[in-house]
Amino acid sequence: METVALAVTDGMMPFELSVAYEVFGSAPPSVPGPWYDLTVCGTGAVRVGRFTLEPDEGLDRIRRADTVIVPAWADVDIAPPADLIAAVRAAHEAGARVASLCTGAFVLAAAGLLDQKRATTHWAHTDVLAERYPEVEVDADVLYVDSGSVLTSAGKAAALDLCLHLVRVDRGSSTANAVARRLVVPPHRDGGQAQFVATPVPTQSHHPLAALFAWAVERLDQPLTVEDLAGRAGMSSRHLTRHFRAATGTTPLQWLLTQRIHRAQELLETTDDSVDAVAEATGMGTATTLRRHFNRTVGVPPDTYRRTFRARSGPGPGV
Repeated sequence: METVALAVTDGMMPFELSVAYEVFGSAPPSVPGPWYDLTVCGTGAVRVGRFTLEPDEGLDRIRRADTVIVPAWADVDIAPPADLIAAVRAAHEAGARVASLCTGAFVLAAAGLLDQKRATTHWAHTDVLAERYPEVEVDADVLYVDSGSVLTSAGKAAALDLCLHLVRVDRGSSTANAVARRLVVPPHRDGGQAQFVATPVPTQSHHPLAALFAWAVERLDQPLTVEDLAGRAGMSSRHLTRHFRAATGTTPLQWLLTQRIHRAQELLETTDDSVDAVAEATGMGTATTLRRHFNRTVGVPPDTYRRTFRARSGPGPGV
């Protein structure tokens, strides 16, 4: 069972802490088997906003965790406690994967974990992070950054994106999607998506694109075009593109490609379908096209992704 430690101390923000607790603290009903073993770690009672939190164990416990989550730090002008910095550094040196949510990146930077690495934090504090820690390559325009053993997210909703990304890495797309459904949020936003989006991915029935997203996802096996989407939405292609960028931070075709890649990941994880069959089911047409886009987006070919996932999670259906 994967162990996750929430490293908490006075001055952290409740939203990001609660997000991590919700994702890693309880499994969706549809997911069988053991879930993460979550422990809240801190030095005595911790003041989080207007709430008081009683940790399960001391900060020294985080060095024995597989994954350490550092929630948002409320005041970036106040240095994080030395014992928190030391504990996070020791956990990473012991082999833990360390992730910060929002301004928790300042804790990771103070621990030296972000030196010579690309990282992000809430857009309102990226300039401060870059000025204070010049060895860090601060990217102000992304939702989260996965550098392997060290991950950072932007603010608020992006913290949830990073937590779902961790579940996806550990347990696969199907499980991450199940967590998203339980939390009633969109299952995936790419880490490289812009931080500032005028409107979140729409779920309200009155939003002009609300029905279009579900309609398109149900037809990923078809060669959809911008004109197809615009016709379904009852607007011009230019008008659709403007609405799409405001709602998602990306273009209709890029959004479609992202959905096709995620569907391909899920099929590779959960079926024994050939790469040709997966390409057809995701609207990629040919295995060559799927391999090109998949490799560019995910970083490995589909066959390697399937082998890696099966090796990590055990045999899938029919294996």
